[in-house]
Amino acid sequence: MSERTTEKTAGQDAGLWTLPNLISFLRILALPVFLWVLLGLDRPLLAAVLLGLISVTDLLDGMLARRLDQVSEIGKMLDPVADRLVVFAGVVGGMVAGLVPLWLGVSLLVREAIIGPVTIYYLVRHKVRVPVRQMGKTATALIFFAVPFYYLTGTTFAPLFWEVVATLLGGLGLILYIIVTWRYLGDLRHAPR
Repeated sequence: MSERTTEKTAGQDAGLWTLPNLISFLRILALPVFLWVLLGLDRPLLAAVLLGLISVTDLLDGMLARRLDQVSEIGKMLDPVADRLVVFAGVVGGMVAGLVPLWLGVSLLVREAIIGPVTIYYLVRHKVRVPVRQMGKTATALIFFAVPFYYLTGTTFAPLFWEVVATLLGGLGLILYIIVTWRYLGDLRHAPR
């Protein structure tokens, strides 16, 4: 039995060409279409639906990776990158459209500006990668819901209701992000090198 076959049967790395990785790539490729709908066509309801679908696929790729035993090292990096790009596009696009409030958008962008370079530094310099915490996944899910709900404030369909819901979810997601960022930075500092 070859070394490659042994690795595959051990379930350690499914490689690049997997269904979950394809979904992550498609999530990234869908972002320009979403931004065009939001900013080019000025269709906040359709943009909210598109962003919601793009966000929901985050659950799908992880679930499929585990179910199909297609977990891969590239997928472990690609999924969080796709998540960050979805949050970035949704937040920046929403702020440009005047739908996502600055307090939330700027706070999320500052968090990304801190965590992104630090994570890359530890990965490149020390070969350290810390697993994602459940609290981080929860925070991301809350933001994935909050941002499209803010888009619904730009429609005639109960805008005040959506603003309240989005603010509650976004505020909670931001609080969890702050907590998990602090813990994540501690995990990186204390990780074995």
